[in-house]
Amino acid sequence: MHEHGAQGDSAWDIATHSISISLFVFLMMMLVDYLNIWSEGKFTTSIQKGKSRQYLLAAGLGIIPGCLGSFLAVALYIRGMLGFGALVGNFVATTGDSAFVLLAELPRVALVVFGILFVAGLLTAALTDLIATRLAFRPQAQCQSDDHHLAESDCVIWPGAGWREPLRKPHPLRLGYLLVLLVAVVLVLNGTFGQDSWNWVRVASLALLCAGLFVVITVPDHYLIEHIGHHITLKHLPWVFAWTLGSLILLGMLQHYVDLKELVSANQKWFLVAAALIGIIPDTGPQLLFIFLFKDGMIPFSVLLTNALAQSGHAMLPLLSVCIKDSLLAKAVNLLIALLIGFSALALGH
Repeated sequence: MHEHGAQGDSAWDIATHSISISLFVFLMMMLVDYLNIWSEGKFTTSIQKGKSRQYLLAAGLGIIPGCLGSFLAVALYIRGMLGFGALVGNFVATTGDSAFVLLAELPRVALVVFGILFVAGLLTAALTDLIATRLAFRPQAQCQSDDHHLAESDCVIWPGAGWREPLRKPHPLRLGYLLVLLVAVVLVLNGTFGQDSWNWVRVASLALLCAGLFVVITVPDHYLIEHIGHHITLKHLPWVFAWTLGSLILLGMLQHYVDLKELVSANQKWFLVAAALIGIIPDTGPQLLFIFLFKDGMIPFSVLLTNALAQSGHAMLPLLSVCIKDSLLAKAVNLLIALLIGFSALALGH
């Protein structure tokens, strides 16, 4: 989603990075909630009907370059629309922003990697749910505290008198959201937020902001205050921002004092394990090391694949803000699958 990693970032870069991630998560959660209320729960039940449908959706979102698809998967999981297995499958399938670099540097290799990640995500999702069922594991992060709103007569997303009604005497909260989103649109347009150049990520960001503006402009006060204000903004957003900001500050400090490339190069036989462990870091910067090392012929394909399997971009940050237990378990399974497939590929001579 962003062009720069934590390394070398100024305090302003880290702050804007954290704000943009938090804003994107906020918009995704708002749109997921909006779709669920609009469909009177049918959006939720259509995804929940079959496990295979969840697995395909999660793996498909995962192989989309960047963090957008995985942020959506996390938002769906938090709302209880995706199971734990599907979430883990998404983490296995995604490579975050490093997918863009892999496509630019090694397009043919990238397609092979994405294909393997998609299949691995599907299989991991099914296996994880099978084991979780036998162990009677119950996810903690699913937030269903607002499900009762579906049965409320005043919980609607479209005012009976039309979309102009909320704007006649706009609630101060509505004006605040409109101001924030309009400023964000301007910042995305001039390149201050997100991508410096025009690409599909920048276009998608603008489209998402426009969708957010539509929701804020048209929803009645009840929905604006209870769903967007009290629930999403007050309950989730502060923790998302705090975890994101803290993680990026820590990553910046770590990469300032530790030369990751020299550390890996000095221990050739542990390349594969290092690739998996570094993949845990929720940032693009360290992951790019393995792309360039592979391009230069310094590491085998198995090491590159292991790193791609282990990493999940920034997707884990919003999940950490909701439940540490689920985050650690999902990442542990992600790491185990990466090592298993990586060592298998290495044994086969790749």
